[in-house]
Amino acid sequence: MSPEDHAAAALRLDEAERTRRQIRMLTIADPGMTMADAYSVQNAWRALKIARGERVVGHKIGLTSKAMQAAVGINQPDSGFLTERMVFSDGGVIPVDRFIRLRIEAELAFVLKAPLAGRGLTVADVIGATDYVSPALEILDTRIFRVDPETKQTRTVIDTIADNAANAGVVLGGRRFDPRGVDLPRIGAIVAKNGEIEETGLAAGVLGHPARGIVWLAERLADYGEGLKAGEILLAGSFIRPIEIGAGDVIVADYGEYGEVLVRFG
Repeated sequence: MSPEDHAAAALRLDEAERTRRQIRMLTIADPGMTMADAYSVQNAWRALKIARGERVVGHKIGLTSKAMQAAVGINQPDSGFLTERMVFSDGGVIPVDRFIRLRIEAELAFVLKAPLAGRGLTVADVIGATDYVSPALEILDTRIFRVDPETKQTRTVIDTIADNAANAGVVLGGRRFDPRGVDLPRIGAIVAKNGEIEETGLAAGVLGHPARGIVWLAERLADYGEGLKAGEILLAGSFIRPIEIGAGDVIVADYGEYGEVLVRFG
């Protein structure tokens, strides 16, 4: 794909988000589309949002479990960007009419106090650069059909990456904590929808340690001469399956001693 193709695809995704009308997979129109093309489309979409005055505040990391990677036929995570418009308050109401088809996931968010860049980073480097970790919910949406209405073909990981890795928002809540000395992989979440438990999981499901996804992200960005900045929010990856959300639903994610994250969809 050419830079012009990337820009045109980004415009289609942007319009789909604004009109809440899903589009067909980009890989149908461009079957030779690569993962590099997908990130270029995502970057072009990010540039559109920045041009409208949105400010990038972080990144999300997805496909961090072996099961999810096997399901889409890849052997690495994916990533997307976060803007301040995607950040929602714990205990608040999220307007469903802003989105298309919502799902939610439970994870840990790392907030950096120092930049991270380059290759050869370790989990210890991530911990050392982290200001605090917070329980979090990631809000997912799909601007591209999950199943094409004409061909019945399932959306590819390349389409998902272009679609900002399906990200639509984040809710930080519970108790902020210093990750030093904490057994991060053993932190768990019990997630209930409308009072009934839907999913449970441990942070170990994220590549064995939630900071490993951040190492991967820093190395991916290094390929483009970029890095992670102080103050950024980094969603490290979900350790539950996505939960479908509709109007009126109430989600409570219980992280034990690290508190709860609660959000309503109105």
